[in-house]
Amino acid sequence: MPIQQVLSAQRVPVKIWTDDVDENSRRQLMNIANLPFVHHHVAAMPDVHLGIGATIGSVIATHKAIIPAAVGVDIGCGMVACRLSITANDLEEKSLRTVFGQISRDVPVGRGIHNNRRAFEEQAQPFAAGLSRILEKHPDLEKTICGTTKWVKQLGTLGGGNHFIEVCLDEADQVWVMLHSGSRGIGNAMAEYFIQLARKDMERWMIQLPDRDLAYFPEEAEHFDDYVEAALWAQGYALQNRQCMLDLTLAALRRHLPPFEVTSEVVNCHHNYVAREHHFGAEVWVTRKGAIRAREGDLGIIPGSMGAKSYIVRGLGNPESFMSSAHGAGRRMSRTAAEKQFTAADLAQQTDGIICRKDSGVVDEIPGAYKDIDSVMENQKDLTETLHTLKQVVCVKG
Repeated sequence: MPIQQVLSAQRVPVKIWTDDVDENSRRQLMNIANLPFVHHHVAAMPDVHLGIGATIGSVIATHKAIIPAAVGVDIGCGMVACRLSITANDLEEKSLRTVFGQISRDVPVGRGIHNNRRAFEEQAQPFAAGLSRILEKHPDLEKTICGTTKWVKQLGTLGGGNHFIEVCLDEADQVWVMLHSGSRGIGNAMAEYFIQLARKDMERWMIQLPDRDLAYFPEEAEHFDDYVEAALWAQGYALQNRQCMLDLTLAALRRHLPPFEVTSEVVNCHHNYVAREHHFGAEVWVTRKGAIRAREGDLGIIPGSMGAKSYIVRGLGNPESFMSSAHGAGRRMSRTAAEKQFTAADLAQQTDGIICRKDSGVVDEIPGAYKDIDSVMENQKDLTETLHTLKQVVCVKG
């Protein structure tokens, strides 16, 4: 479907690919559109919902400025997926339950990290020099990252919240592995540090904003280049983090399933990040906050909730969305609201047939707390085409 709503702000319009937008999200989108450096328009994907400062599911192109909180606190958060040569006929419930346990042991979740013996030191080594440069210029940041070696042990770890690892089946009953995570504690520390610096700049320059979380760095600001360096570092780290977890997950599967090969291109894409791109006649910074890049031919991953379908897609290169698409189902209620409305019994019912946690600790991730992924996909038919439809049989939550 094409754009379904256009909001008229004072500076640039907001183009929205859904009619399901709450008033708080509308207000947030209008705040962004009225910033003096926003380019051409703001695009809101069909999974749009309220965020901190900037709306989740928004694509923001900016002239000579970046909003750190719009990039978010999980810099480089995204997805990775690949198809395997085995099929549903090669899976038994007993072996899948064993796989669930093996992945849960091999990939630290929540606040867990690898020990010295299992740390991905070789994969972390290329990031060391860049991090040293960043910390040398910002010693206060070094104090917040919980030790200068913890980031090495966090490489190849899942984290918590809505992060997950799944074994899925596609429309032809081929097995896929798919996972969702980002730049872990080090990316969060960098984000929070630079968000605070941007807020201090706004106060020092007496710039009035509709929301303090829209504090920004103009290109001439003292910390602009340092933020870009840190964000790009964290985005690279997030890509490597997902690759390390994918390797661990495939190794876990090989221990308990018949022999297999990876038979598709590995798709590894961000959905919280900033990049330099050309749109509508200008070189701009594009912030995708809960959106994936969808240039013509780009492969992407759009997951549903832990009980719903997910999609492997190819971008159509729609310029109106800044060549972007939705990043998932999008929440329709907050975590607190979900915990009040649903119980562990509801979670068990909504995840029937899936091997996953079904306890009260993950009720906030219940499928009922999310928008309908099929409606999201229907609303963005002009942004992507579907290549594969996946349904999980195993889901390991953070």
